[in-house]
Amino acid sequence: MSFMKEFKTFAMKGNVVDMAVGIIIGGAFGKIVASFVNDVLMPPIGLLLGGSNFGAFKLVLKDEVVDAAGEVVQKAVSINYGTFLQTTVDFIIIAFAIFMMIKAMNQLKKKEEAKPAPPPAPSKEEVLLTEIRDLLKQK
Repeated sequence: MSFMKEFKTFAMKGNVVDMAVGIIIGGAFGKIVASFVNDVLMPPIGLLLGGSNFGAFKLVLKDEVVDAAGEVVQKAVSINYGTFLQTTVDFIIIAFAIFMMIKAMNQLKKKEEAKPAPPPAPSKEEVLLTEIRDLLKQK
């Protein structure tokens, strides 16, 4: 099989397409959650922490160097732990939302499995044997 045919076979499998759709939806879902955290959840938390922007928390290791003309010669070096904490909160919310979706899907699967399957229809031979048995009982 040529390389292109092999690639086409791989790319057209249902699993690959499903995975691509999942990645695209996951990226969009991540943006929604990030907006929720940044725009809805973190402002009240920042207000509780003294009215500061939660993502602006940082530990400055070295201040920026400015020359006499007011131009920045060297940027400040800092550890931006607020950004890290914000990203961690994003992750926790996304993980919780995915957990809840999977939990709901598993409950739906359990309900489907719990339904008893109807008994299979008797075969023609079984129907015929039942009729013969019933006729013999009548005699």
